[in-house]
Amino acid sequence: MKSNKLIRNSALLLSLVLLTPLAAGCQNQASAAPSDKDLDTPPSFTNVSVHDPSIIKEGDTYYAFGSHIDAAKSTDLMNWTSIGNGYTTPGNAIYGDLSKNLAGSFQWAGENDSDSKNGFAVWAPDVFWNKDYVNKDGSKGAYMTYYSASSTYIRSAIGFAVSKEITGPYEYGDTVMYSGFTENEAYDRDSKVNKKWTNTHIDELIGAGKLTGENDNWFNADGSYNNQQYPNAIDAALSYDTKGRLWMTYGSWSGGIYILEIDKKTGQPIFPGKDGTTKDGRMIDRYFGTKIAGGYGKSGEGPYIEYNKSTKYYYLYVTYGWLGADGGYNMRVFRSKDIDGPYTDSKGQSAVLPAGTENTEIGNKLIGNFLFEREAGDPGTGIGYGYVSPGHNSVYTDTKTGEMFLVFHTRFPQQGEMHEVRVHKMFMNKDGWPVVSVYRYGGEKLTTVKKADIAGDYAYLNHGKAYSEAIEEPKPLRLNADGTVTGAHEGKWRKNGSNLAKLTLDGVEFDGVFIRQWDPVSQSNVMTFTAVSENGDMGWGTRLADISDEQVVENVAAGLNLGDTSRVTSDLDLPTIGSRGTQISWSSSDENVITSSGKVTRPAEGQPAGTATLTATIVKGSAQKTATFEITVLPYESAKLTAQYSFENNLSDSEGTFADGTVIGDRIGREGGKLSYAAGVQGQAAAFDGATGVSLPGDLIQSSSYSVSLWVKPEQLTAYTPTFFGAKDDSHWISLLPRGAVGDQTMLWGGSSSWYDGVTGVKIPANEWSHLAFSVNEGTLFVYVNGERKFAGTGFPDVFAEGANGTFTLGVNWWDVPFKGQLDELRIFEGALTPEQAAELAQ
Repeated sequence: MKSNKLIRNSALLLSLVLLTPLAAGCQNQASAAPSDKDLDTPPSFTNVSVHDPSIIKEGDTYYAFGSHIDAAKSTDLMNWTSIGNGYTTPGNAIYGDLSKNLAGSFQWAGENDSDSKNGFAVWAPDVFWNKDYVNKDGSKGAYMTYYSASSTYIRSAIGFAVSKEITGPYEYGDTVMYSGFTENEAYDRDSKVNKKWTNTHIDELIGAGKLTGENDNWFNADGSYNNQQYPNAIDAALSYDTKGRLWMTYGSWSGGIYILEIDKKTGQPIFPGKDGTTKDGRMIDRYFGTKIAGGYGKSGEGPYIEYNKSTKYYYLYVTYGWLGADGGYNMRVFRSKDIDGPYTDSKGQSAVLPAGTENTEIGNKLIGNFLFEREAGDPGTGIGYGYVSPGHNSVYTDTKTGEMFLVFHTRFPQQGEMHEVRVHKMFMNKDGWPVVSVYRYGGEKLTTVKKADIAGDYAYLNHGKAYSEAIEEPKPLRLNADGTVTGAHEGKWRKNGSNLAKLTLDGVEFDGVFIRQWDPVSQSNVMTFTAVSENGDMGWGTRLADISDEQVVENVAAGLNLGDTSRVTSDLDLPTIGSRGTQISWSSSDENVITSSGKVTRPAEGQPAGTATLTATIVKGSAQKTATFEITVLPYESAKLTAQYSFENNLSDSEGTFADGTVIGDRIGREGGKLSYAAGVQGQAAAFDGATGVSLPGDLIQSSSYSVSLWVKPEQLTAYTPTFFGAKDDSHWISLLPRGAVGDQTMLWGGSSSWYDGVTGVKIPANEWSHLAFSVNEGTLFVYVNGERKFAGTGFPDVFAEGANGTFTLGVNWWDVPFKGQLDELRIFEGALTPEQAAELAQ
């Protein structure tokens, strides 16, 4: 009955039928070329958010299970439907009564404890069909999910639950791995859990003779957990080896990635029992298993192992970096002849790190931060195509066709922490290393391509090895018809067989494939190549349309857009680079109104508007064209005070316009809470205890031009905690954060279809008064800290312009840790503050 379920067992992979005969590991003979009609038909996509997605196919349906108990399904890997309901309990879609069902794991971590205070932290499950598992009723076969429950960066647990149906509900089986335990009694902040190792199952394992005893090396000299050598027990992934044995790999940062064999009938680990070392010198721990990657606190998490029958290698996928938009999350791959290692990259470097070693140059990089930016004159709309912090992947290989798919979550440039699932095709190059397609999977097949269709101009991007919040951008490259390469790199190229790509760029060889894919920006099918170098760098190329320099210049002139130039109130961003590297220079008829770099000088309040003409000169080669823009700069106009909450032992609006605020609990919609008052900047201030919020009138802001000003004295600085919060609904909101999502900076955060980061470049201190203010004026945002403008930007989401009532609160939202500290003198304005008003409010 379950023979069509995904089992990560090499014996079942049938990719040999698609191998190019001349090279083992060169995947996929070409199928017939698509028709012109096929090339012109755009694929459809329905997106979903599932963090850390684990892919499995059951029947004709793919399922992705992820962190925070999110899950989704699809029949084509392009259009997804959510099937989870997060941490809802009781009535959880996956676990039923979540709190009761997983109580065995939550005794150690993951529910209302330390970092999961007032909530849950259930992460990164891996779901698979185990035909050998013996259920309570004696029957065989179950879907198993191995999940993580976590309370700190090291105190975590891995448990498993089982179900006869892939969508659940899953019933708790056992907790099989603990980390973060200590030698003696100890407690984390906001926790009642005694971390002493005897409060795990380790003493029971010793008593049963499965371990020789506790390991003194698990502990530092002060008795704390030695997380430089030993793992954080999260991110489990299950795989079968070629002999049918089941293994669990797991770990995140800390002491690295480990692997243990699992008893297929019980789901329990088969512990080594005693310490040792592998033949190549890697650690074998009696409890945690064999180390296969990372260590010494370096980044590396989300391990996933899959065997490829064509290459006869096991591939270990891991993600480096931090998962946030500014964290440089990026995927790497290693391979080994044995499931328990040693795993190495294309340069032969071990995945296991020695002490004092950075991991940047270790591991073949698959995808990191990138942006194929859409410049003026390029086709399409928006900023272009790119990802930031893509990672924590799983892999699906179709057992019938041999097609390989990389499944991961990613954030996006200029969209904050919003994330979605993405699926890209992968191919094995001639050397048996996976290469990842340039664009997301849109139904394309690897077909025969013609050399004449390959030659042309490309946007070329090398993912390199470095990782940070920086975003890689493409460079111009031309693949000439004579097999030479010119542009940003010099060299040569050729097509081998039906579609194999070989490029030599500045003396470095890259091997991969040529494949046509759907470009979502130009809305057309384009030739691409994906290839990995001998150094493990992933190179991508996407072909550009054949047009003359004259046409490029015409396109840039037509594509230049400065927005509404009749009502300018902030500096303009004047592009200096256009399509295909076109140079754009600017001049102004009156530098006192607007400079040639776009800096605006607004007239004082009551003065007439300033006018000037901006001229753009556009040059590519010998082609040249000018474009002009008439600019009107509006004078300052003072914002009008509409509400003032001074917290003089009450929650009244001293302007008498709006209703009183009301005390609520630690989230929007929750009752409770206890607000007190203390000495403030002026008179009294509202004192928040970290479990209380204030609900403000729903009609407080009903405009696209408004300002908010208040004094803030945080007792503690916790990430994402709001001071002032406003929302149209739970998908369209603004939040003023003392400690924000980008580099811990104080910021105004906007959540909508495109997330917005109004970062200030500063972090206000705890236990001191700071003045924060922001103005939104028809999409232009200004953020002030202590009277100084720290951020200015355009494109801020218009959340409150419809005139309908919203949700406005102080200290709480629907999701995050409540504010603890004091707030004073909340003022709401109609219109944008002038710089003089902002400075005066901060006095």
